[in-house]
Amino acid sequence: MYDIFGKYGAIRQIRLGTNKDTRGTAFVVYEDIYDAKTAVNHLSGFNVANRYLIVLYYQQAKMSKKQDTKKKEEEIMKMQEKYGLSSKDK
Repeated sequence: MYDIFGKYGAIRQIRLGTNKDTRGTAFVVYEDIYDAKTAVNHLSGFNVANRYLIVLYYQQAKMSKKQDTKKKEEEIMKMQEKYGLSSKDK
């Protein structure tokens, strides 16, 4: 990972996805945003070990929105269980 992504600038850290939802993904953090932009432009679609890379910018707003939605769904399920309701009762 460092060999491939390091060609485009100084890397602060690389975090590999280890749980079921993030397996096969990695977060590469560059010291400079312009290095990240260059990496995205050059590495999207790059073939590594017969797999194509999909390189995107991390978007905090989208990630937090997904987490908020999941949290709200869990709260709804807890309330439904508490009051003996199911989603079919609507």
